Amino acid sequence: MPELPEVETVKSTLQERLPGLTICGVDLYLPKIIQTPSPEEFCRQVAGKTFLDVGRRGKYLLISLSRGLMLVVHLRMTGQLVYTVTDESRSKYTHLIFHLNNGHQLRFADMRQFGRFWLVPEADIQAVKGMKSLGVEPLGSEFTLNFLEKELKTRRTRLKPLLLDQTFIAGLGNIYVDEALHRAGLHPLRPANTLNPREVGALFRAIREVLEEGIAGRGTSVRDYVDGTGQAGTFQEKLRVYRRSGRPCIQCGKPIERLRIGGRSAYFCPGCQR
Repeated sequence: MPELPEVETVKSTLQERLPGLTICGVDLYLPKIIQTPSPEEFCRQVAGKTFLDVGRRGKYLLISLSRGLMLVVHLRMTGQLVYTVTDESRSKYTHLIFHLNNGHQLRFADMRQFGRFWLVPEADIQAVKGMKSLGVEPLGSEFTLNFLEKELKTRRTRLKPLLLDQTFIAGLGNIYVDEALHRAGLHPLRPANTLNPREVGALFRAIREVLEEGIAGRGTSVRDYVDGTGQAGTFQEKLRVYRRSGRPCIQCGKPIERLRIGGRSAYFCPGCQR
């Protein structure tokens, strides 16, 4: 699933291209991806609207349209939202096409069909499923060392599932949690309330660093992720533990291991993360 760096990269690439363009028409091939309003009403309402801005909250894309409308998009596991020329060959997994007044298209393709769209008045954005309960942005001003230290003291949850909890910190997923825990030298099964101040500081810095580097690398492409122009990211070249089981740790040389926690994989180094 695209995580914060991937969604941020899609946001920035679309922000460079969409504002000022108008939707001339819509082709919807998979109605179930539209959560609200009805698929028919969705197509009717977006036609003729102009893109104003592109933002992000957690793993959600927030696309402002004229007349006070907000298009909320969650890419889920394999969703791709790509700005392209009209004569570009179309993926068989393309489910939605916005025709733009400059002759280009904005296409949504999704092999797993889990991606979702909501069209709501901007004032009602918190009514979108999952938005209201989102936790702090890990690159925002609310995510501080003091915040993290206070929160971890009260939680007995193991680190990996806690950091994946979108109501705690918004935008983290399997890739960047595994990478941050390795950098901080913390085992994914460690109870959150057992960290000492030094370890909390290491985790705080690691979360920020790995997200910032992920954004600088334009995201991690290990399967389906591409940015808003269809280009793959490069951060997969710098992964230290994620999906590297059996390969040597770049710090201590011990083989990376993989375990299952609540149905999720966790990759870690048994030497660096005891």
